[in-house]
Amino acid sequence: MHPIFQVDSFTQEPFAGNPAAVCLLATMADEGWMQNVAAEMNLSETAFVAPMNDGRFHLRWFTPEAEVDLCGHATLAAAHVLFETKGTSQPLVFSTLSGELIARLHGSEIELDFPRIDSMLGEPDTLIVEALGVPVTTFATTRLDYLVQTDLAETVRECNPDFAQLKNLGVRGVILTAQSDRPQYDFISRFFAPGVGINEDPVTGSAHCALIPFWTPRLQKSELIGFQASKRGGIVRGHLQDRRVHLYGNAVTVLSGKLSC
Repeated sequence: MHPIFQVDSFTQEPFAGNPAAVCLLATMADEGWMQNVAAEMNLSETAFVAPMNDGRFHLRWFTPEAEVDLCGHATLAAAHVLFETKGTSQPLVFSTLSGELIARLHGSEIELDFPRIDSMLGEPDTLIVEALGVPVTTFATTRLDYLVQTDLAETVRECNPDFAQLKNLGVRGVILTAQSDRPQYDFISRFFAPGVGINEDPVTGSAHCALIPFWTPRLQKSELIGFQASKRGGIVRGHLQDRRVHLYGNAVTVLSGKLSC
């Protein structure tokens, strides 16, 4: 039987932020089994963690429909579980499809050392404009997603996209963002990924690996605070350091148990 946890990430309160499942394994399991577990959990991401001989951890992430290359909130959840169950405050090093990721504990807050994701400016096609139904101020592509800046924060909050159209774009997802109209945040965003089985992700750490580099030169600030304006909502603080993005957040365990299969 494998220990499994449900953790709310990028929040200090339960039932907010982004929920992820974290399954602790002795060795990394069969892909088909992990995909079945992720479908059973039916959360945006399930993280599978197994120790390596050198003190690092294997880490893989699955949506209910597919494995993904990078996931911030499930990494935060996995780090939170390991810090709690292993009783350590030493940095954690994860071996993943996106290279080595590092998690460090600072009091109750966890710092994630992630790869920077740069965006390339371009022109949006008609399909994405129709699917989002919002004015497009800036359009860019990243190695994972489309990034769309719109005119107003209120436009981001009120966006009601056509998920069937978004599913056919051929990318992991679409990041919609605008400068914040509230002083406690620098920018707001939402993330839509129906192509991998998630119409809207509540709080997306990996999207902020692109959002922090996108907004840093535009806002001329070294440290930024983003609010992801989903129904649950969540706060992601971050800054650039060379080719890396450092993200900060809290997490709360809401459920723990064991898989019986």
